[in-house]
This record gives sequence, structure tokens and C-alpha cells, in this order.
Amino acid sequence: MTTPHTVPVAVVGAGPYGLAVAAHLTGRGVPPRVLGVPMESWRTRMPAGMFLKSLPRASSISDPAGRYRLADFRAASGLPPVGDRYAVPLDEFVRYGEWFQRARVPQVERAAVVGIERARDGFRLTLDTGEVFAARAVVLAGGFPLYARVPGVLRPLVGAGLASHTADHADLAKFGGRRVAVIGAGQSALESATLLHETGAEPVLVARTGQLLFGEPPTADDPTDRPWPVRLAKPGSPLGPGWSFTAFSRATGAFRALPDATRARLVRTVLGPAGGWWLRERLEGRFPVLTGHELLTAERIGGDGGSDRDSGGGSGGGDGGVRLGLRGTTGGTSGGTGTELEVDHVLAATGYRVDVGRLDYLSPGLRGTIERRNGGAPRLSAGFECSVPGLYFTGLSAADTFGPVMRFVCGTGFAARRISRSVAAGPAGSR
Repeated sequence: MTTPHTVPVAVVGAGPYGLAVAAHLTGRGVPPRVLGVPMESWRTRMPAGMFLKSLPRASSISDPAGRYRLADFRAASGLPPVGDRYAVPLDEFVRYGEWFQRARVPQVERAAVVGIERARDGFRLTLDTGEVFAARAVVLAGGFPLYARVPGVLRPLVGAGLASHTADHADLAKFGGRRVAVIGAGQSALESATLLHETGAEPVLVARTGQLLFGEPPTADDPTDRPWPVRLAKPGSPLGPGWSFTAFSRATGAFRALPDATRARLVRTVLGPAGGWWLRERLEGRFPVLTGHELLTAERIGGDGGSDRDSGGGSGGGDGGVRLGLRGTTGGTSGGTGTELEVDHVLAATGYRVDVGRLDYLSPGLRGTIERRNGGAPRLSAGFECSVPGLYFTGLSAADTFGPVMRFVCGTGFAARRISRSVAAGPAGSR
């Protein structure tokens, strides 16, 4: 069966990376068909009241002209300029992304791609509207939700509504009056626990690390205002001050040349679990924090079976609760002992793990031909093309190849320039 028409390139996803790629493709004279709801994951998968960990100057979506930065949005909205000591609210960033989309990518179609398979002329895409069309190239910029990682011990509780991932919630106020264990030590865990406390829940933060870490507050709104010895010791970069961060953000292309094991380690450890500097005073001393604890078991109690414990406090009627078995380690608040913790819900702030096998809109045959690194991440060319000619990955999916900068908005420029150049050049231009 043949498809009714063919487009040069389809961009799947309308978040920061999808919008940036579309803007750069248009700038190169390659008209993309862009599919998705603008900023959908940011609006529906991140909690109200959240702030971006990135600095304002590192939170702009890339466009070829450089005239649609976050600063330009603030000016167009009648808001004053801000510097590095300003924490960008989530709702402001969402409004900025939607403003960028209206100005630079007005052709976005609010349709979901439900199927992608190989075709004679490239790829065959099926939309939730029933439409089928062909594209010579496809850029997957679908964001992070499908990669959410929930510890195996918690997965049986997800279906019962007793455990969830932070990506499942846009409003944590629903947990008001309930005791919630938050698992993790990164920005998502620390901020989620803080927001739970501030919306009337009773959070307990459980972290394997012996000590919570926070970033250092900027010493000036403009990095050039720092004394030159400080700038020499820790040069500024979009990821923060320091020579290693400067290398990752300025030499992104070189990251791909590192050995697989080295890249995997760096992606896992660089910019490891830590909270934003502005979060510390909202967290410390506000609710229980169990550092140095490892989650071993999770057992349903009350409700339909198990214990007859009265979970109380808005636990959801007969839904019961959860008993967590924790193993204390040295260096934390545990003193090396085992602990049991009973809560109404467990919130896994345990990050994301790229696995293209979870992209169920790709046909099994297509998924099976994508060469992967480290188990699940696609192996990408210098132009972000995977082993299937014409199929590109960007954003978090590209972090294993190009480094931690791909986890942040500041990576949109590098990715969009490389992908748009490769697509415009054709299959031979990506390697």
C-alpha cells in the first residue's frame, strides 16, 4: 500500500528540542511537518510551582536568528530583565515556549503519531486522526515521559495507585494530608518533597546518598562581573561554573568520540544528584529526611489485603498504604541500621533511562534495526542520525552520544544545527 503524499521531514514532538529543530530546518529552506502539542510534557508532566534548575541565560530555545530568547520573551511581555540569580518559574518557561512556537513554528499540528514504519520512500507515519503520510526523514523529539524509570520493587504498586513516578503528576496538591515517601536525591526529588510539604502533604525524603547536595548561589547576575581569578578558576558555562562543565557545553561534538563506557559513566555522574541553590532554605528542617537509606522492599498494607493498619489521613479510603523496608548505610541519618517506613504513597523521583525499545509507536521491525549503546540508547552519527538512514533522535535520547548538555534546554542549539544541516544535505551528510 502506498501513502498519499511525501514530505521532506517530519518532526515528532513540539517541546524545546522539537521546536528548535523545526525552526532551524525552516531556516535552511527545508519545510518540516511538526506533530505534537507545544510544551505538552512541560505543562502536564512537571509539578505546578516548580522552577527551572538552569540559569535564565541557559534556558533559551535556539532559533537561527537568535531573536527569540527567554530574554526577548520577557521584554515582549513587559517583564524586566533578569540575571543569573533569578530562578525561572515553570509556568513562565511554558509561556515562553508557546510564544516561541507561535512566532517561529506556527505550523505545529496538534496530532499524535501512533505508528512509524519503514517505507520505500523513507518512513510511513500514522496519526491518531487516521491520516497516513510518508516522510523522507523523521526527527524524534518526543521528550522524556516514556523513559521514566521506576525501581523494580515499586512496579507492582503502580497499578494499585500506591506508587508513581514524578513524571505522572502536574499537581502535587492532590496528596494533601497524606504521608508520601519521595525516593531520590536529585532536583526532582528535593523539589517534589518541598512542594508536597508546601501543599499540605507529609513528605519523607529517602535518599541513598549520605548527604544532600545543593548548587552554589551565583555571586553575580552577570558572570562577567565575577573577579577574574574566580572566572579563571571556574569559568562560566551554560551548565554552571567550572572547567569540566565548560568542556561538556563547549565541546559537545567531541563527547561522541569517547569510549562507550566512559561516556556512560560521565552521563551518569556529571551534574549528579543535587538541588538548586534556591531550594535549600525551603527544604532544610521542614520535613523528615532519611539520608543513607536504600530501598529494599515495598509491601502493600491495608486496603484489599495485607495489614489491617488504619492508614488514615486521606490515604484514599480502602486503598491502604505501603510498608517500605529500608537498609541503612553508613554516612547518613541511619547509622547503618534497617528501618521500616509506612506511608500512603511512594513517589519515585528516580530519573529516566533511555531505551528505544519503549517507543511503542515505532514498528517492531524498525525498533529492531536501531543499533543501541549501553543497552537502550540509540547509537548516533555526528548529525544525530541513528543506524536507520533518515531517522534522527534528539534531546534526552541523544545524551548518551553527546553528553549531559542534551538533558538541558541549552543543548537545543547544538542539536538543531547538526540535525538541520544533516537533513538538508541528505543521507550522505550525516556521517
